[in-house]
Amino acid sequence: MSADLINAAERAAIQRLARALALPAFEPGWVWLAGAGPGDPGLITALGLHAVSRADVVLYDALVNKTLLELARPGAELIYAGKRAGKRSCKQSDISRTLVSLARKGKCVLRLKGGDPFVFGRGAEEALSLARAQVPFRIVPGVTAGIGGLAYAGIPATHRDTNHVVTFLTGHGADGKLPDLDWTSISRGSPTIVLYMARKYAGEIAAKLMAAGRDTDEAAAVISNASFPDQTVRITTLRELGAAAAESTAPAMLVVGENVKLHASLDWLGALAGKTLNPEPLSHTKISDAG
Repeated sequence: MSADLINAAERAAIQRLARALALPAFEPGWVWLAGAGPGDPGLITALGLHAVSRADVVLYDALVNKTLLELARPGAELIYAGKRAGKRSCKQSDISRTLVSLARKGKCVLRLKGGDPFVFGRGAEEALSLARAQVPFRIVPGVTAGIGGLAYAGIPATHRDTNHVVTFLTGHGADGKLPDLDWTSISRGSPTIVLYMARKYAGEIAAKLMAAGRDTDEAAAVISNASFPDQTVRITTLRELGAAAAESTAPAMLVVGENVKLHASLDWLGALAGKTLNPEPLSHTKISDAG
């Protein structure tokens, strides 16, 4: 079977799925801002997949798995609008203007973003631009890397034996610098800290957390290319987090907390490759649980 026939069959299946789930029509003049998930194309939602198959124009980000673009309808225009640290990127203002312009031409416009558009994805900025221009839009949530990426690394965001709280942070502010945060409160208030776009400042972040009282030997992890086939997971300590992060040149999530130790028993991808898992990774006393 040719690639064209395979794609036609896949598109037909997506259309059947849309009808079965009574998914909304993608109307001309609308912009949908959708999350594609952290990397594995199977992590896109049914509504996101429907949007890809129906759009006239797809503006996609750097971290979107290109396999998803193959499911765009024949003749759809694909526009790269990604942003990568240290590389020349599209200006946010230009992206927003393009979305408005295409919608006003009567196109079905899909803004496809890695992860979730409303979690450190600038989706809100683009949606506000559409609102100001009175362009109708829909938000299609996606699986954010702080949840899906951790799951693919065998590190749960929460576990009753380790944490009842998780904090998501960005290590990259609008000015490209580490945000000025209350690191003492963060250190004391959250057993588990998940950091987006923080590889460049990993050493500085670790120093701030340790200065605020975090154990230097606390478990930490660097998850590079989360949920992609070339995903790597480096287990380390808070003290060595900066050095571990420096070993990666790929986009990475950083995780600090006792639940990182659960990787030893929950690394299901490693198990598929023959790794023997440790069923008892935690040696500390279970935290109190109201349930």
